[in-house]
Amino acid sequence: MRDNNISSRKLKNAVFHGIVLGATGFGIVALILLLMQVFRTGLMWLDWDFILSMPSRFPEKAGILSALAGSIWTIGLTILFSLPLGIGTAIYLEEYSNKKSWYNKLLQLNISNLAGVPSIVYGMLGLALFVRFLNFERSILSGALTLTLLIMPVIIVASQEAIKSVPNTLRQGSLALGVTKWQTITGVVLPYALPGILTGSILAISRAMGEAAPLIMVGAAGYVAFLPSGPMDSFTVLPIQIFNWTSRPQAEFQNIASAGIIVLMILLLSANAVAIILRNKYQNRMD
Repeated sequence: MRDNNISSRKLKNAVFHGIVLGATGFGIVALILLLMQVFRTGLMWLDWDFILSMPSRFPEKAGILSALAGSIWTIGLTILFSLPLGIGTAIYLEEYSNKKSWYNKLLQLNISNLAGVPSIVYGMLGLALFVRFLNFERSILSGALTLTLLIMPVIIVASQEAIKSVPNTLRQGSLALGVTKWQTITGVVLPYALPGILTGSILAISRAMGEAAPLIMVGAAGYVAFLPSGPMDSFTVLPIQIFNWTSRPQAEFQNIASAGIIVLMILLLSANAVAIILRNKYQNRMD
């Protein structure tokens, strides 16, 4: 009887392992096929003229410079706003707030729920709050603040988990030496938690780079023929420009959309690489 139970468990384990492995393999194969299609059609259009030219109704003259500049502006401001607010909120919730109070529990519940809200809802909120109420108009600043609202719950949750992983013995040892609580947080807790914080921030910023729906809601244009010079300028971003090209009937625009996808991937991987290098640097220092 016991042998039958063991065999049954082994069979169930093998079936589940096969299902998970098959699902993973299917996703990897689909991704590889998609990337092959993108590179096959996009590489022939990818050159410096494409990167340094403005959008055009003629495919052979169309470029991605304004969308690339808009993405850099938008993501740069999003990082500037979201990281201090997200990490600061996590520090308050983990180090200063009363975890047993109803206010803290309500705040934690709302933050967890906000992490799963669809991005289009944040776009509607950004339209009502930043574009209309605060009168920031359809600008880079409105887009960056909307993306900040979108990714900040993810940064807060990831930062909280990283701060929780810091052993209490390190805090107690620091306080026993007469160091203040704030000095303990900045000198002991944050350096130890920084690799985990950066990991969550990488994922959140990567999501923001690929978002189009919330930025369409706050007025990101599908066609911009100038470079933004400040946070109050009109703008477009790479995902919206790519979507605009894919909606065109000409086959050439489908090809330059693939080239735009390659540029977006390079920008995303470059930003992630910098963040990963910083994370590994602090991880090695703590080890």
